Amino acid sequence: MGTAERVERVVAPVVAALGLDLVDVEVNTGRLRVTLDRPGGVDLETIGSATGAISRALDDADPVPGGSYELEVSSPGLERRLRRPEHFAAQLGARVAVKIKPGSGGERRIEGILKTSDDSGFELEDEAIEGGRRRIAFDEVDRATTLFDWRAALAGTSAPSARKEHRAARRKVAAGQSGNGSTKTRHGTETR
Repeated sequence: MGTAERVERVVAPVVAALGLDLVDVEVNTGRLRVTLDRPGGVDLETIGSATGAISRALDDADPVPGGSYELEVSSPGLERRLRRPEHFAAQLGARVAVKIKPGSGGERRIEGILKTSDDSGFELEDEAIEGGRRRIAFDEVDRATTLFDWRAALAGTSAPSARKEHRAARRKVAAGQSGNGSTKTRHGTETR
């Protein structure tokens, strides 16, 4: 059993007890990344509480060889990395970008709509793909992520006007004014 699997066994019950979903555990040299989610998303307060609980559980179980690492707990964000079959199955219908491992044949970078997914691979559909569809085995994937459609998200909104309002709100916060009450500065980052 690898380090990621040992960490997952320790972290999964802690995350479930908090009412969250464990999306992924990634172990890189000196860094342990735990990705959490729940329907409707997670906020900064939830991430903070989860970080404390996960840290205590990891300290007690000590599943990381060498014991020295930086713990990073976060949400998946708008563009989500897909690493496991269940990640792909949860994103059916989403637009996905895939980088194929060298030597697998065909195009190495592919984008398309995720049409099917099973235990061995998935199928993308797009008019730019030769034949309109391509079946990709999980062991061919170097990296895969969902793609957020920013243009569709901004449709119907006047982007320049929205930018002006955002800049004005940032200036008010920087000047110590409260703005419209929906913009706050927390730990040096602006949240809306």
